[in-house]
Amino acid sequence: MKHLRLLSAFFALAVACMGSSQAQSLGDMYAAAKKHDATFRAAQVQFEVSRARADQALAGVLPRASLGISTARNVADVEPFGPGSSSSSPATRYFSTHSGTLNASHPLYNPANRLFYEQSRKQLAQAVQALVTAEQDLLVKTSQAYFDVLASQDTLNFVKAQRSAVSEQLAAAKRNFEVGTATITDTREAEARFDLIRAQEIAAENDLRVKRLALDQLVGLTNAQPRPLKNQASLLSPQPQDAEAWVTQAMREHPSLLTAQLNAEVAQMEIERARTGHLPTLDLQASVGQIRNAGGTAISGLSTQVQSQSVGLALTLPLFSGFSVQNRIAETLSLEEKARLDLEAARRSVAQAVRTAYLGLESGLGQVKALEAAESSSQLALDANKLGYNVGVRINIDVLNSQSQLYQTKRDLAKARYDVLLGGLKLRQANGSLKVEDLQAVNALLN
Repeated sequence: MKHLRLLSAFFALAVACMGSSQAQSLGDMYAAAKKHDATFRAAQVQFEVSRARADQALAGVLPRASLGISTARNVADVEPFGPGSSSSSPATRYFSTHSGTLNASHPLYNPANRLFYEQSRKQLAQAVQALVTAEQDLLVKTSQAYFDVLASQDTLNFVKAQRSAVSEQLAAAKRNFEVGTATITDTREAEARFDLIRAQEIAAENDLRVKRLALDQLVGLTNAQPRPLKNQASLLSPQPQDAEAWVTQAMREHPSLLTAQLNAEVAQMEIERARTGHLPTLDLQASVGQIRNAGGTAISGLSTQVQSQSVGLALTLPLFSGFSVQNRIAETLSLEEKARLDLEAARRSVAQAVRTAYLGLESGLGQVKALEAAESSSQLALDANKLGYNVGVRINIDVLNSQSQLYQTKRDLAKARYDVLLGGLKLRQANGSLKVEDLQAVNALLN
């Protein structure tokens, strides 16, 4: 029997060690989500599409060359006419024609194509910022799902602990009733509270399953196990402790502002490109060709071979296009004004989001400190009510209410801590500076 108990203990320890080794940090979860999340992968594909599209614009400023080759078998009926033709009979000629031409051209002056290429570089930079935004969104989404599981798990643990405490209080009420030191009311109150806690436990179990499913779906793992937060984890205040400093940084780094700025620059280039509709274009053109007639031609029976080379300039000057250029310029001026207003709206929106995120994080830190004090006070109140109940100056409902207040405070405190960690990441997302490296500070607070 002793050996059996030792074997059981060893097996339990091994299972516990396996479970802890399978737990993943927030950084691990994010790495898995990058490979699995369809939305993020679609953003990566869209970036590749934008890069390929930008490279296509390069063709407008580079030389072009083409090679044409043809071969034909010809039949010609030659019938003489005029003086002396009556004595001649019609003749049929069979001959082959082979030709090859190499053409090349290079734009010397084409401002529209040059501006289009510069626009494509700006649009590629916009695609880069869109990918950065997708990465930041995935970071926050993964962190939210990660902390949702931890918060739901803590809630379930606290509900179970409260159920155990209420169960002990119910047993005490029954004993006191049996010996005549308490009324049946104490027992009924404890039973009612126990049933209520059991209902809360069922809801907490279901909520945990739902949160786990959401995390598994996001990261592509089965039964993902987030690492819990350390008991004595120290939550740091945002640095710098100045909302306007965060706003200033956002004006320089936020992806949406950089995208809006690039969009305004593209709109300005579009105005210049529309104005090029009045400008000429100049191309350098060259060609090399050869035509070989094997067996003669329709008018000669001699085989011939002709080689040709040409180099020249082609100037195209637009004269009138039905006012399309003027109307296009008017359109681009309005689009440029819209892009400028969109940029200003984005600046205001980002500034507001940063200030809101900063104040939310500061408020969260304050709530954590207040709840830590409330937890200590609630524990003292529960101890005092238990002592008062034992000596007869408190009734059972006082103890039950104190227990409920204590465990509710514990749940609120645990969630507030997760909200602060998530709030720190959301603040960095709000000002555009969120990076994968920021998860390392969070991982350091996990077991």
